Amino acid sequence: MSALPKDPMILYSVLNTKLRDFYASLDDLCEDMDVDKQTLLDTMNGVGFHYDPDRNVFV
Repeated sequence: MSALPKDPMILYSVLNTKLRDFYASLDDLCEDMDVDKQTLLDTMNGVGFHYDPDRNVFV
């Protein structure tokens, strides 16, 4: 996740912006950015956010 911010609140904002503007799904984002999806989900879940695939956003 070196291309992504370490701060969870900034990461939350960056992920949602990228998902809204560039990627149809979290899988697409992870594949394109070479990010481990489970690590990303664990990080976001650890600070209270979960991915909503229907809306393609972390909430």
